[in-house]
Amino acid sequence: MDILLDTVIDSLKLFPFLFVTYLLLEYMEHKTSEKAAIFISKADKSGPLIGAMCGVLPQCGFSVVASNFYAARVISLGTLIAVYLSTSDEMLPIMISSSVSPWLIGAILTYKAICGVIFGYIANSVLHKYRSKPNIDIKQLCENENCHCETSIVKSALYHSLRITLFIFAITLLLNLAVSNMNLSSLAAYLQLPLVGELLSGLVGFIPNCSSSVILTQLYLENYINIGTLMSGSLVSSGVGILVLFRVNRHLKENILIIIFIYVCGIIGGLLSHLIF
Repeated sequence: MDILLDTVIDSLKLFPFLFVTYLLLEYMEHKTSEKAAIFISKADKSGPLIGAMCGVLPQCGFSVVASNFYAARVISLGTLIAVYLSTSDEMLPIMISSSVSPWLIGAILTYKAICGVIFGYIANSVLHKYRSKPNIDIKQLCENENCHCETSIVKSALYHSLRITLFIFAITLLLNLAVSNMNLSSLAAYLQLPLVGELLSGLVGFIPNCSSSVILTQLYLENYINIGTLMSGSLVSSGVGILVLFRVNRHLKENILIIIFIYVCGIIGGLLSHLIF
């Protein structure tokens, strides 16, 4: 019952983010002009910087927003990467409640944001084949969801939000049940190994809910893992952002490329953090 209740609460907390996101997307499709679409595409030059700044805020709401915006081709791949890498999810609240030094918290969040900006711009430059198109492709997103958007933008936004929320609830419930049976002591033993720890931590970070950030943060606070291992998993972890991406973005090869790129960035960021912290 505790797992079920936690899953319900986590899913409901994301609903406002989803509703506002889809309401904005519907409004853009119905009301904005071609000039507005061009303005958005040009403004995306600063996208990774803005995305990284939004991602460091607590919870994974912005990663969900970014996933939907990317699927609708409102933001670029680099902006999406920046949000994912900088997302702090549950790490920040746990560290604050554990009386961790504000300087250390600030340094970790700043490092994640810097990684998000740098790797975001690299993604825009290197993975240019997958950069967003100038036009806003929201209609395709609606077609994928079998949505009748011509009726009302509010009803359409509710329809999209409810479908994604139910999808997140179902997957999160299964994941929470699996994580509840995980042997953390055995996991911590492997995470303590040099390099292996960063590699495994990055895989843990892909758990598409807040469990990964909770597990890694608690292990770090109890001195089971070092800062590099924490950073690798934390950079990869984006809450349910990637889960939503696979739900709304129907380009499977593109999604796989994104998670591979994020994983590599997480490992590099984790290893480099040993030189800074």
